[in-house]
Amino acid sequence: MRVITQHTYGGPEVLTIVDAPEPRPRPTEVLVRVAAIGLNPLEPRLRAGEFPLLGRPPFVLGWDVSGVVVESQTWRFRPGDEVFGMPLFPRAAGGYAEFVAAPALHLTRKPAALSHIEAAALPIAGLTAWQGLVDLAGISAGDRVLVHGGGGGVGHVAIQLAKSLGAHVIATASASKREFVLGLGADEFVDYAAGGFTGEVDVVLDTLGGEVAARSLDVLRPGGHLVTAVADEDVELAARFAAAGRRFSGIGVDPDPVALRGLAGLAEEGKLRVHVQETFPFERIADAHRLIERGHLRGKVVLTV
Repeated sequence: MRVITQHTYGGPEVLTIVDAPEPRPRPTEVLVRVAAIGLNPLEPRLRAGEFPLLGRPPFVLGWDVSGVVVESQTWRFRPGDEVFGMPLFPRAAGGYAEFVAAPALHLTRKPAALSHIEAAALPIAGLTAWQGLVDLAGISAGDRVLVHGGGGGVGHVAIQLAKSLGAHVIATASASKREFVLGLGADEFVDYAAGGFTGEVDVVLDTLGGEVAARSLDVLRPGGHLVTAVADEDVELAARFAAAGRRFSGIGVDPDPVALRGLAGLAEEGKLRVHVQETFPFERIADAHRLIERGHLRGKVVLTV
């Protein structure tokens, strides 16, 4: 099979396609012929060596995959089943490849409502939103929820998830994303470049960090909850929230079959759509990384195999 690997840290040009043996599924695992690979902002940072999550190269990046089971060592799936998921994160899953061996519990059946491209874009973004809003914050009908970065991968799923639970959703994004964000169901839009966000909310989901996360303290009601996907190691900020009587939680996403099935169910019910800004063929992985590094994406970027 073909895989995309790198033998050194560096820019997108270090990503190269090589031949490698197909992985073999172990008991409780399946072998998936990959149809599409979701790309995430974390991956260019790992490629560049900003932090050693996977150790030193060589390694194969990638976690979000959608495809077809071709071999099964579990009763959960049979050959021919269409599946998607985020296997093994944060351990190496070798997702930038034509075949992936994955634990069955890290996958679920692809809903008919989603193409393989859309399904591949969902796992990390969707699981981050679900684990932050449902598992950590426990939002319910009537809650006021502020989503920072509402036009991005996590944010655009979070808006729809919060709305499906009956929350009133306020989303921040750049002015160019106003119609996109409101079209996802947000009740209010805030241009983060034109001024601050005001009012009082029950939950903040932060995907931006920095000053944005810090200023969220001003709009959280007493007992309110900030869930951050990017500032979880900011001990000083956590202490400020605690001193003010607000909750502070960092979300480190992990494989979750219950949440994955929940996201698939929302897609089947028409309550969740996955926006893919651009797709690239397998051979153009470097171009895909360059686009992610430019930032300001709407939704996700996906590699087709």
